[in-house]
Amino acid sequence: MKTDSRDGLDLRLVHALQLDGRAPFSRIADVLGVSDQTIARRYTRLRTSGAIKVLGLTDPGVLGETVWLVRVQCTPDAATAVAEALARRADTSWVSMLSGGTEIAAVTRVASDRDSEALLLEKLPRTPQVTGVAAHCLIHEYFGGAQGLVNKSESLTPDQVERLTAYEPAADRGTGPAPSLSAADERLCAALARDGRAPLAELSTVTGWSQSTVRRRLAELRSQGALFFDVDYAPRTFGHGTHVTLMLSVSPAALHETGEALARHPEIAFACAITGPYNLMAVAICADVKALYTYLTSSIASLSAVQRMETSPVIRQVKAAGPYFAAPRRRGRP
Repeated sequence: MKTDSRDGLDLRLVHALQLDGRAPFSRIADVLGVSDQTIARRYTRLRTSGAIKVLGLTDPGVLGETVWLVRVQCTPDAATAVAEALARRADTSWVSMLSGGTEIAAVTRVASDRDSEALLLEKLPRTPQVTGVAAHCLIHEYFGGAQGLVNKSESLTPDQVERLTAYEPAADRGTGPAPSLSAADERLCAALARDGRAPLAELSTVTGWSQSTVRRRLAELRSQGALFFDVDYAPRTFGHGTHVTLMLSVSPAALHETGEALARHPEIAFACAITGPYNLMAVAICADVKALYTYLTSSIASLSAVQRMETSPVIRQVKAAGPYFAAPRRRGRP
């Protein structure tokens, strides 16, 4: 991963926050070999400029929710309005306008089949400007969630990564029942989705709990894998100029192996297995279109099980993983 306007310390800080979004500045400073004040100053500058934002997010798989990738075709004059309407929904993320501006991709998560039907079979098809809807159920994730693209940057040494992750509660994604979130838990998660580094005092006010209870519940949710932290950042800030969605058709016998291989590519920010005529979906981030061409004709071409491929450039990221803010527009990490 190459950087343009940011120096190495900025990228190391972002990498550290991706590993543990709530790590104290003192710990990050110690690992990076700089002062606490330097880390606090760098973080404040990056955050206030809109370059980065730490988000506390819930894992749909752990909570027993179903995730759908929805592709919506609509009339050119309505694309922006439809995309922004989707972005305003609390159950959507990664809302993007693709290619010529007449197709929208969005990720939606639902707690039940009935919720899926409400969006996919009732609301979207009945919107006059919508000319077509395709929905793909996400059945396995190879790369994404708490694993951010910045983790592939190698900006931190293995020793630094180990020192930072040693403090993070290990997620236990066992075979037991999905964790149940109380109303207070939901308020806590909503506050963290807006600001993953929100102070304990603020989280205490939101939940009505004591700070010690908030601290304990945070540790529980993280250890269950229900809550993780991600860093949302403006792609161009770190030299990411071209963002494309890849839809791949892979022979079933080689699906898992191919998905795992794809996930290891430095360009891949997200990869999953899905239902439908294409059974593998990924998001690739390249410096420019020349780099994209090189990636497609080398790394992708080396995946022998790939039978068909469709590439759709993202022309506008309307919503990323966190809440949607209509103005000013945010550009999150794809």
